[in-house]
Amino acid sequence: MKIGSLIFLALMAFYAVITPVYWILSHDYTGTTALTLTFFLTLMIAGYLGLVSRRLDRAPEDKRGGEIAEGAGELGFFPPQSKWPLFVALTATLVFLGPVFGWWLTILGFGFGAVSITGLLYEFYRGDHAH
Repeated sequence: MKIGSLIFLALMAFYAVITPVYWILSHDYTGTTALTLTFFLTLMIAGYLGLVSRRLDRAPEDKRGGEIAEGAGELGFFPPQSKWPLFVALTATLVFLGPVFGWWLTILGFGFGAVSITGLLYEFYRGDHAH
């Protein structure tokens, strides 16, 4: 985590230097605002990673003599194939086409959306993959 914090601190310094240079050369409000917000975003991420790294044990990548084997172990649950993302995408298509062809299509999309989101969220609570 400490390495990630240092990387984002370096990015923050980069944006702190680039933002005024960009403003001086271009006088563009939009780009300067985007660079300023990017500076604050990297500041927020660097601060979060810095605070979290104090509370956790040192990760193998933070140690000078860290070995790859030290980072071994269970990484989490990775789901197998699923049909529900397809239905969520089709539902989003209905919702987004609603203003074009009629609001009734959006309402129908929200109805299908309730079913497809519920299926996506509760897929691993029943059937073969229940845990």
